[in-house]
Amino acid sequence: MEAEPAGAGLELPLTSVASRLSDRSVVLVGLMGAGKSTIGRRLASRLGLSFHDADVEIETAAGMPISDIFTIYGEPAFRDGERRVIGRLLDGPRVVLATGGGAYMDSETRDRIAARAISVWLRADHETLMRRVRKRSHRPLLRTADPEGTMRRLIDERYPVYALADITVESRDTSHERIVQDVIAALSAHLAPGPTPL
Repeated sequence: MEAEPAGAGLELPLTSVASRLSDRSVVLVGLMGAGKSTIGRRLASRLGLSFHDADVEIETAAGMPISDIFTIYGEPAFRDGERRVIGRLLDGPRVVLATGGGAYMDSETRDRIAARAISVWLRADHETLMRRVRKRSHRPLLRTADPEGTMRRLIDERYPVYALADITVESRDTSHERIVQDVIAALSAHLAPGPTPL
């Protein structure tokens, strides 16, 4: 695969996209391995916004890794903390926010995102996700005897909910810059003024 030169295709009017966001943030949703943190960091830089990773914020607030929160307190306690952290971030100045894979499954969190942000689903297929997550060992939900089966189950459970997001962008095997540009183009189209009523 030939890499695209840095900055290729970044001719969209970013200031226009950022200004049309008004006071809304951009929230990236999707499964682990979709690239939310990597793409989010670059997207924030392009739009001149701050970037936050909800998982990092949760770890900072709890003073321990997410894997330890799961082990010691269980998933419900983690989800409660996640809900509060995301709410706090969305109540502040607009940002680009990468959420954990299960965050958007919570109806209260989805409602908060809908009210305060534009949601972008970074969608990736099973093979792409597994190839990416195998490189890391800190995913508590994949610490099972059958991680591939677990990933398929998560896809079946979560993709219909992720599909409720405002925008869907394919997170495929191409350069990060290309996917960032796809997100910016999708945001630009989503934020375009509607037709004037007759």
